[in-house]
Amino acid sequence: MISLPDLAALRRFDTPTICNAIELFEVRSRAAGYMNREIAACFPEFPPMVGYAVTTTFRSSAAADSSVDPGISARLISSFADLPGPAVVVFQDLDDPPAGATFGDGMCLTYKTFGAVGLITSGAARDIDNVRALDFPCFSHGIMSGHGYCHFEATGVPVEVGGLTIQPGDLLHGDCNGVVTIPHEIAAAVPYACEQYLKYEALVLDPLREGSADLARHQRAIQEMIARLNELKIELKTMIQS
Repeated sequence: MISLPDLAALRRFDTPTICNAIELFEVRSRAAGYMNREIAACFPEFPPMVGYAVTTTFRSSAAADSSVDPGISARLISSFADLPGPAVVVFQDLDDPPAGATFGDGMCLTYKTFGAVGLITSGAARDIDNVRALDFPCFSHGIMSGHGYCHFEATGVPVEVGGLTIQPGDLLHGDCNGVVTIPHEIAAAVPYACEQYLKYEALVLDPLREGSADLARHQRAIQEMIARLNELKIELKTMIQS
């Protein structure tokens, strides 16, 4: 598993840079591994969130029937301790469209107190001003004032959020650009890949920012960046195989 210092290093980079770095490892499709635009940051001004998924399903359209275990909420919180790092609570709202908000300030305060660093739901948010004051990153499909008959139906199960299947224990990175999963087998090398990607990207971007690039120089810079990134791909494959 990735070390806590490496988790901290991942928080230094925005989610698009994380996506760019993951592409270099060629371990999955470039069109996979990130949530679609249905899921947006409730507080886009917050820095990146990094943690391990704790999953649960949710309904609020009707009261829970007798088959629903009332201990699910406590089991979800207790599962934080089984993770190799901080938790991110991930909800799939089984109501479509959502009938009530998945979370408010009370829930977020509880999860933060017990060690979570963020929350993601395919449903709705509420108490936005109060949650912002908690400095607790959240991601949702929108905002709704009421909570309906909110209850959990299962925990520790795969969930579908923003077009992406999230497994318990998945490593997640999220910010104002969205949420991406980081494959465990490459996670420790992703911060280095991000640093190198930004360095080579600067070969193209810095002259543009300085106003010193003519078209010929710009094209040469692009070719140099591509060559350096291809060399980096080989280096990264060696890193993760060793």
